[in-house]
Amino acid sequence: MSTCSVSKGCFVFKPSPKKRRVSPKTADYFREGNNDSEDSGLRFATCQSLWKQIKSETEQIQEELNKQLFDNLVSFLRRSHSEFQEKTTEWTCQMKSSEIPTAALVLGVNVTDHDLTFKSLSEVLQNNITPYVALLQAKDCPGIKNLMQKLMGQLMNCYIDVDTSDEEDWVQVSQNRIRCSMASLISWYENITKKTDSETPSKKRTSSRHLQSPPVVVIFKDMESFTTKVLQDFLVISSQHIRELPLILIFGIATSPMIIHSLLPHSVSSLLCIELFQSLSCKEHLSTIIDKLLLTTQFAFKLSEKVLQVLINIFLYHDFSVQNFIKGFQLCIVEHFCSQPLSVLCCRLVEAKKRVNSLSHSQCENVRRLPSFRRYVESQVSEKQIALLTADNFLKEVIQKLLEDLHVYHENYVPVLRCLHVFTSSLPKYPLGKQIRELHCACLENRVWETEEYESSLQLARMLNKSDLVTMLQKCVEIFASSSGKEFDKVVEKLKEFLTQFQKLEVAGACQERGESVSSQKELQKKTDLYHLQKTLLELKESRRSKKLTKFEMLRFEVVDFIDNLVRNYLVPADHKTLHEIMYFNTASALREHLNAAPRIALHTALNNPYCYLKNQALKSDGGTISNKAPDICIVYKLHLECGRLINLVDWLEAFSTVVMAVEGPNAAASDQVDDIIHARFIRAVSELELLGFIKPSKQKTDHVARLTWGGC
Repeated sequence: MSTCSVSKGCFVFKPSPKKRRVSPKTADYFREGNNDSEDSGLRFATCQSLWKQIKSETEQIQEELNKQLFDNLVSFLRRSHSEFQEKTTEWTCQMKSSEIPTAALVLGVNVTDHDLTFKSLSEVLQNNITPYVALLQAKDCPGIKNLMQKLMGQLMNCYIDVDTSDEEDWVQVSQNRIRCSMASLISWYENITKKTDSETPSKKRTSSRHLQSPPVVVIFKDMESFTTKVLQDFLVISSQHIRELPLILIFGIATSPMIIHSLLPHSVSSLLCIELFQSLSCKEHLSTIIDKLLLTTQFAFKLSEKVLQVLINIFLYHDFSVQNFIKGFQLCIVEHFCSQPLSVLCCRLVEAKKRVNSLSHSQCENVRRLPSFRRYVESQVSEKQIALLTADNFLKEVIQKLLEDLHVYHENYVPVLRCLHVFTSSLPKYPLGKQIRELHCACLENRVWETEEYESSLQLARMLNKSDLVTMLQKCVEIFASSSGKEFDKVVEKLKEFLTQFQKLEVAGACQERGESVSSQKELQKKTDLYHLQKTLLELKESRRSKKLTKFEMLRFEVVDFIDNLVRNYLVPADHKTLHEIMYFNTASALREHLNAAPRIALHTALNNPYCYLKNQALKSDGGTISNKAPDICIVYKLHLECGRLINLVDWLEAFSTVVMAVEGPNAAASDQVDDIIHARFIRAVSELELLGFIKPSKQKTDHVARLTWGGC
C-alpha cells in the first residue's frame, strides 16, 4: 500500500485477517486431566440434564414460597389504589389521601438473595397491577437528581401493551428531551393515561390485567443504604403531588422495620401509610430446598455428610444465602460428573441399567477399583470373587442388581428418616437436632443407633405421654402411606394396630379408674388404728417399688422398640452401601477450596507458582529459581520475598531487569528503549503488588518501599 501523496494526510492500513480461534467445547473440559475420557460427552449431557431438572425444581420451590407474600402485596396495592380512585370529600379520607401508601418488606440479612426476590416481585406486579414499576438501588442514587433520573428513565421506557401491531400505540418518551422533575413525571403520566383511556374496547381488553389508571410503584431495594437526605427530599416532594400521581412505595428492609423511624424524622415518616410484610426466613427456605432436592428419590445425585456440612456451615456462618447454597450444590454436580468417570451411571434406574450393558472393559475396571466394591468382593465366596474380577458380563449383571439395591435403599431411607424426625424433633433439648438436615447428617456420618444422642432420645421417647405418642404415630402412618417404598405396607398395618390398642386402653383405663376410686373411698371410710395405718402405708410403699408396668407403658415400649428396629434396618450410612461412589459426591476438600478458600494462601500460590493456575509448561521451575517467562508480578513478588523490611527500588529494578533480560541472551541490545519498557513493566508490577497489600511507600526513605507480609502464606 502506497503512502505517497502531494499533500499531507492520514493513511489507514487495515490489519490482516486473523484466523478465528476455535473455543473448546464445554464437554472437552471433562476430558482434561482425566485418563478415563470415555463417555465424557454422555457425562456432560447427563450433568446438564440433571442441573436443568434441579434448576426448574428450585425455581418452582421459590415461587411457591413467595406466593403468599406476593399475594398479600398485590392485595395491598389493589386496596391502596382503590382508595386513591374513590376521591371522597370526607376530612379523614382527605387526610389519608395525602399519605403515600408504603409497604415495608422485611426480607432478612441474606442480601444476596434479595435481587431475585425483587425481580420476581416486579414481574408479578407488572403482570397483575401496573406496567409502571421502578427498581432503585442506593448506589445509583447518591442525590435526589440521580434518583429522579433513574426513576423517570425506568418508567418512561415502559409501554402499554395494548396492540403491538400499531406503532402509534407505543407510548415511549425520550429522557433526553425532558427535564427530570416531578412535574415532568406527572405530565407524562397524565398523557399516557389519557391515551390508554381513549382506546377502543378491543384494545383495552388486552390490558385488562392492569388496573384502571395504574399506579406507579417505586421499589427501594436496599432502604438502609440510601442517604437520609435523599429519602427525605423524595418523600416530601412525592407527598405534595400524591393526589396527581398515584404513587406506591415498597421499602426493601434487611434488618428491622424500626430502621424507617431511624432514618426518617417524624415529620417525614408521618407522610407514609406503612403496612408491614414479612418474608419467609432464610432457614425455613433452606429446609424446604434440602427437603425437595436431597431428601427425595427424584434425583439420583446425592451429597455425602461432609460435603453437605460444608454447604450448611457456609450458609449458617457466612451469608445466609439460599442462592449461594444452590450454586454450591451446582458446583458439587459439576465436580462429581467431571472427576468421577462412573458418574455416567448417576441417572434414573431404568436408564442406568441400559448404560451398564454398554460399559467398556476399562470402565468395568473402574468399578472393580471402587473401595465399596472391593469390600463387596471380599465378602463373597471364592468362585464368585473370581467371576466378579474376570468376567465383565457377570460383573454387569451384578452392577445392575447393586444399583437396584441402592435405589431401593434411597426409597426406604427417606420415609424412615422422616418418621424418626417426627419423634426426635419434639423431645426436650433435641438430642439429635431440631431440623431434619441435622438428623440426616447424623445418619450419613455413622450408625446413628450407636451414638449417645440416639440412646438419650430413646430414653426420652419412652417417657412420652399418650396424646403426644398417638399424634406422632398418626404422622408416621401418613408418611409411610404416601411413600413409594413397597416394604412399608406391613409397617403401616403395625402402626395402625398400635393406634387401635391405644384407643382400647383409653376406654379400659376410664372404667378401671372409676372402680379404683370407689374401692379407695370404701377403704378410707373404714375405721383403723395407728398400727394398721402404718402397716397399710408400708405395704403400699412396697407395692409401688415392685409395681409392674402398666399396659400403656408396655405398649409405649413396644412402639419405641418398633421404631428402633426400623432405624437399624433402613438408616444404614450411605458409605456402607456398595457403589455409593457413583451417586454420592464426597470430595469436601475440593468444594471448600472453591467456596471457602483462604485468599492469602491462594494469592501466594498464584504469585509464587503461577503454573498451579495457568498450567503452562514454560512456567514450571524449581522451588528456588525464578522463571523469566512468568508474569511480571510473579517475578517481582518472588524477588521481594528475598528482601527485608525495607526494599530499595533501584536494586529491585536491577534484579527485575536481570531476570527479564535473561531470555534475550548475552547478545541482547541494551538500548534506552528496552530500558524504558522494562522500567514501565516494573512500575506496573510494583503498583499491582501495592494494590494487593504486599508493600506500601515508606516515609523513612523515598526510594524505598516497606514490606507488609512475612512467611510463606
